[in-house]
Amino acid sequence: MAEITKDTGIIEAVQKYPQILEVFQQYGLGCVGCMAAHFETIGQGAGAHGIDVDALIADLNECIAAKG
Repeated sequence: MAEITKDTGIIEAVQKYPQILEVFQQYGLGCVGCMAAHFETIGQGAGAHGIDVDALIADLNECIAAKG
């Protein structure tokens, strides 16, 4: 079961799963340092940067599963 969806808030996700910061960095997203991260979902943030949301979500959930 997926832990994170495109509708998950960026800050909410990072606070719950700090290990996903490395995935955001791999995609070139400095989301946590951005003020918009406090009110944007992962889907909104990725869309604003032209990133494949489905691929990002899959990688985030893979990271969570791999690191427990």
